Amino acid sequence: MNLNKENMKKIRSLIFFTVLVLVALWNYKVLYGGIRFLWKVISPFALGGAIAFVLNVPMSFLERKLFEETKWGNKKWARKLQRPCCMILSILLVVGIVSLVVFVVVPELGRTVLNIGKTLQEFIPQVQAWAVRLFEDNPQIVEEIQKLEFEWNKILGSLIDFLKNGAGSVLDSTFTAAMSIVNGVSTFFIAFVFSCYVILQKEKLNRQVKKLMYAFMPQDWTEIFIALGSVTHKTFSHFLTGQCLEAVILGCMFFVAMSIFRMPYALLVSVFIAFMALIPIFGAFIGCAVGALLIFMVNPMKALIFIIMFLVLQQIEGNFIYPHVVGNSVGLPSIWVLVAVSVGASLMGIVGMLIFIPIVSVVYTMLRGIVNRRLKERKVEVS
Repeated sequence: MNLNKENMKKIRSLIFFTVLVLVALWNYKVLYGGIRFLWKVISPFALGGAIAFVLNVPMSFLERKLFEETKWGNKKWARKLQRPCCMILSILLVVGIVSLVVFVVVPELGRTVLNIGKTLQEFIPQVQAWAVRLFEDNPQIVEEIQKLEFEWNKILGSLIDFLKNGAGSVLDSTFTAAMSIVNGVSTFFIAFVFSCYVILQKEKLNRQVKKLMYAFMPQDWTEIFIALGSVTHKTFSHFLTGQCLEAVILGCMFFVAMSIFRMPYALLVSVFIAFMALIPIFGAFIGCAVGALLIFMVNPMKALIFIIMFLVLQQIEGNFIYPHVVGNSVGLPSIWVLVAVSVGASLMGIVGMLIFIPIVSVVYTMLRGIVNRRLKERKVEVS
């Protein structure tokens, strides 16, 4: 090996990196504490970046439809008002959706919980009578079934006591609870203000980041990071837009169908299925199971009709709606979608199921491009 100046520089860098890794592993507790402290500092800005990304999706759509594709796009006053107006409309849209959920779905959920108690009080004796008839040849089982008692008030009281005790163990005092609320509100306020600055000056921030990268990083690496950022932004935006639109369409389909068949809990079940549909593959089936259980306690025959209706609507949604609304926006084969959902659920729960599909899609897209380029360089064709 020729120990020239360049090779010596690489050796020194490798030795420094190895020593740094060994020191970090030796003092992993200190490193973990430092990472936690650093995350505590930057978490409001990370949350602000996530809020800015979500708001940027409807804001970009409004900018195109209201300004860029209309006769106002070339006017000076329109260019000045374009960004703040679209940002305010996007915020109002998100707040409106959240308010709809809070003021429509939450009261319905409260009424549903109360109705479930009454329904269970009527449903459990019917199940006991059915079980007694089923096991009438076995007196011991019949006796055990008849001993079972169900009192909804006691169960509800036990649940409230459990929540109170759990809250007491987590929040040691009223002061701690107040401080937690204040910290949460202040963190969200900082994140929201930061997100507004980001989306109002996103082009300027993009230029500044590119300048820093070109100034302090090799040009090849800079171009790779820029391409990666572009693919990531495009993939996440398409995935978020497609999944939300598909969930809304699916929820509306269920609400209309359940209203036509006069099924109970039509609004609650439809909204729940719409939210669960944001989770790919498994989400809608979770909504189906919960909806069927709620309807079964009121009318078992309608629960069976609901399951059949769910299977029919799922076929319509999967074969006609999903390919046109979401399509191949994430560019990920079905087998890797399943892998992404499974790994994401194992690592981060529901949040992992939501974000791992676009993450794996980005990795898949970049890896596919690298593989195709190397095969082209080697002049290899794989059939």
